[in-house]
Amino acid sequence: MVLMLVDLNQEALLHLAATGRVHYYHPGRRKVVAKGEASGHFQEVVSMHLSCRGDQLILKVRPAGGACELGYQSCFFRRLGPDGWEIADPRVFDPEEVYPEIAFSH
Repeated sequence: MVLMLVDLNQEALLHLAATGRVHYYHPGRRKVVAKGEASGHFQEVVSMHLSCRGDQLILKVRPAGGACELGYQSCFFRRLGPDGWEIADPRVFDPEEVYPEIAFSH
């Protein structure tokens, strides 16, 4: 299962290598963050795989909770059905309890 798609830069990779946990570049905040620093849903890196061109990585992780800030296990919880996009997976946590500072309208 794909949990999320993130941007990695050199700083994020250095943090990942040092801690064994997923770090990524957050374009909205313009900084490197640890996945799970707000929610506690850290992702421990099990293995890393580099593409043939050397420009993409796949990280296999052990998640400590849902990856999606909307409460789902994966950020890819919507599936295209005959009538349009539909929710394909159940929520695994209540985002309003985990992120009380964010107003959710999804």
